[in-house]
Amino acid sequence: MRTGFWLAGATVLALAQPAAAADTIRIGFVSTFSGPTAVIGNDMRNSFELALDHLGRKMGGKPVEVIYEDDQQKPDVGKQKTEKLVQSDHVDFIAGYIWSNVLLASLKTAVDSQTFLISANAGPSQLAGELCSPYVFSTSWQNDQTPAAMGLYMNQKGVKSVFLIGPNYAAGKDMLAGVKSTFKGEVVGEEYTVWPSQLDFSAELSKARNSKAESIFVFYPGAAGVQFLNQYAQAGIKQQMPLYTAFTVDELSLPLQKDNAIGVPGAQEWVNDLPSEQNKKFVEDYRKKYAPSRPTYYGAQAYDAAQLINSAVVAVKGDTSKKDAMKAEMEKADFKSLRGSFKYGNNHIPIQNFYLQDVVKDADGSLSLKTVATIVKDNQDTFHDKCTMK
Repeated sequence: MRTGFWLAGATVLALAQPAAAADTIRIGFVSTFSGPTAVIGNDMRNSFELALDHLGRKMGGKPVEVIYEDDQQKPDVGKQKTEKLVQSDHVDFIAGYIWSNVLLASLKTAVDSQTFLISANAGPSQLAGELCSPYVFSTSWQNDQTPAAMGLYMNQKGVKSVFLIGPNYAAGKDMLAGVKSTFKGEVVGEEYTVWPSQLDFSAELSKARNSKAESIFVFYPGAAGVQFLNQYAQAGIKQQMPLYTAFTVDELSLPLQKDNAIGVPGAQEWVNDLPSEQNKKFVEDYRKKYAPSRPTYYGAQAYDAAQLINSAVVAVKGDTSKKDAMKAEMEKADFKSLRGSFKYGNNHIPIQNFYLQDVVKDADGSLSLKTVATIVKDNQDTFHDKCTMK
């Protein structure tokens, strides 16, 4: 009854809006634009804006209006901003979301209002399983998939034991679970740290060293990834215990991690040197527009989110009231993704390749990420069978 009442109210509010509102495609974009992790949100915004440039800043013949909202990396703030976008701004789509805990707090608002939500990063297991929805799509991954790919690579390398370290929130738990789901060696220890405030990892590094594990796996995005990697190198254990990562080394953190990142492999579904023409244009145009920055996987996923939304709007010729038709079009994943072709599973999570990435020095001495190998092809998340969406 609560949902029905809300929708009835939304209908009245929608009818009260000026007719001009229907002449634009309104998109809300929730990300982090303040604090230490604002660099991630800004990269996502930059790439979303670049996608709009490439689309002529129109979808289905209508101009696009984007309302950017700062979640401050706080679930309650993210929820409030999502409510504003739905209830006050009456957006047609919501995109963005870096953090799994922020997305989970915001999810119900979008689903109850039947507003399409496209996660351009966060991929909590619940989203792929019991909380899957016809109105929710991902242009990234389910959290477990990337570390699971790294676990497979560690098996290929013959790694026999590992010590796991990650942040104590939804994504951190998913990430370490992902490694454990595929790694065939022994997990000697497992440490969760306070998120997002803890940036001193000396105690965890000491525990890892004392565990006698052969290697360490970590998941730390943003500033935490910079601090962890630099402290790992300073602790003098880089030569003793190889480090394997997911989302810890990227084009945003690399300028601060510098040579400490060399020899630290990661896994990802997008790397800047993937050979498609669409990706080459994206990387080239991004570097021109936002020099000296390089695009990241965060940005690539945000770019794809814009392209996915565009595919839906074009399919209905700008009539965003045709939600069933838009859903059907998005389920085809029939747009030029920067990662190449992929398809959606029954839960709207991509079935896609994951690559081994490594840090290399370019001819000018600068560091960048390069694709080394394909770890796994057409990988589907392990939670799709818990999704009852029809």
